[in-house]
Amino acid sequence: MSSLPRVTRRFGALVLAGAMLLAHGTVTAAHADDTFAAQPGRTEIRPGEATITANDRPEALREVGFDQKLDQQIPLDLHFRDESGKDVRLGDFFGTRPVVLSLAYFSCPMLCGLHLNGLASSLKPLRLEPGQDFEIVTVSFDPRDTPDKATVKKKDTLERYERRGAEHGWHFLTGDVEQIRALTSAVGFRYQYDEKRGEFAHPAGVVLLTPEGHVSRYLFGIDYSPRDLRLGLVESAQGKIGTLVDQVLLFCFHYDPSMGRYSAIALNSVRVGGVLTLLGLVVFIGGALRRESRRRAARHGTSAS
Repeated sequence: MSSLPRVTRRFGALVLAGAMLLAHGTVTAAHADDTFAAQPGRTEIRPGEATITANDRPEALREVGFDQKLDQQIPLDLHFRDESGKDVRLGDFFGTRPVVLSLAYFSCPMLCGLHLNGLASSLKPLRLEPGQDFEIVTVSFDPRDTPDKATVKKKDTLERYERRGAEHGWHFLTGDVEQIRALTSAVGFRYQYDEKRGEFAHPAGVVLLTPEGHVSRYLFGIDYSPRDLRLGLVESAQGKIGTLVDQVLLFCFHYDPSMGRYSAIALNSVRVGGVLTLLGLVVFIGGALRRESRRRAARHGTSAS
């Protein structure tokens, strides 16, 4: 009879310790958030990093970049040509699934190739399926590009992606100047043509869009975190894709527009960790109590015999 109270007291102390740790972590995280928020304009500087303003850039790059237009409705009535040369309406790729929009021209000597290869590599670990869970639309912003060039670029990109059936969910489009400008303006993609080099100066990144065609998230660079891509797609789909784990991660991470990525929320992470810890302790205590109950029943049965 004495062993049962002893087990209860031991794990009761563990629960109390877990609760105290949770409370301490919550206060600490809240204090850290308040301290950071109380210093407007503060910028985190990492070793080896430098802040570059627009005026510090080369002249050809000063008007190049992304203007984030979150929740902007893109014009879905724009017409382009797909890799087969067929006239398609941009809205044909919307309606039921979120869309990953990538802007790249197919004769780009370096950056666009790195961008598309990086996107393919980042999508590869995801279990979400293009054409079923989401669509990928790559649009060339060079009006000189042709469907033949789009076909070659699609083949090269899908070879890196290595996902069966991806050809039905990843579309490579070309278009006229007016259609291209309307789309790039809607998502804030600023680029310039360099006459001397015969190339475009442009940023690199992807735009995540809702099934209705609203700008949801931007991810910058050429190497995208698979976690950020998945969370961005789950958010853009408004809960129509993803799992319970994705919803927990969205509680622990928030989209940082200034960085174009998802960052951890310390307070929510502590809360989730604390809840999981307490649930684990409750399950452990319950198992210990059940085992003790069986032992008592076995001893009682032996004594009766």
